[in-house]
Amino acid sequence: MAFILLNFEIALGSENDFGIANAWFNGENATVSGIELKIGEPSEIKLEVISKVEGHVFVALTETGVTKAFDVLNGPSKQDERLDNLNIDKGWSKTFIWKVAPNGAWKNGNAPINIYVGFYNKKTKIDTNIKFTIANPYILDEQYSGAVPTPETTPAGTQSKGMPFLPVLFTVGVLLLAWRWRREQT
Repeated sequence: MAFILLNFEIALGSENDFGIANAWFNGENATVSGIELKIGEPSEIKLEVISKVEGHVFVALTETGVTKAFDVLNGPSKQDERLDNLNIDKGWSKTFIWKVAPNGAWKNGNAPINIYVGFYNKKTKIDTNIKFTIANPYILDEQYSGAVPTPETTPAGTQSKGMPFLPVLFTVGVLLLAWRWRREQT
């Protein structure tokens, strides 16, 4: 059971009759809170969209308010730029990945990052959408001093590679401890 829980990514997002939108912020299920970011500190936003209808799917990464706190370093679109996926089939899915960083225009406060996914059903000529906050980080008035990815070093749409052996190692350790404990009990 521990193996299953640790090795499968489960994302929370939103779902309606027309489709599903799952999202992650720095590998954590959306909606993520309690994050502090420095100016220029990169973060990854990953969105998986699945359509339940034949039609069109529209995707946008957005922020509330007039002051835009984030710059898109890398990804399939700029902020507030709509991505149109036209004439898709039922069951269509696509993963979108953006690298974003606070730009210093907003600091010492929270800056929510939102996602918009619109679905249009060609048969019924009805549209519906999903909107939610992926993360609500607090932007510190400090400059990030680590390496910042650039479009040349991190191609758009690539996924960061985690360490898959760590969950497996943890699971094996838990199973060995359980086996040893059970053996001592008999």
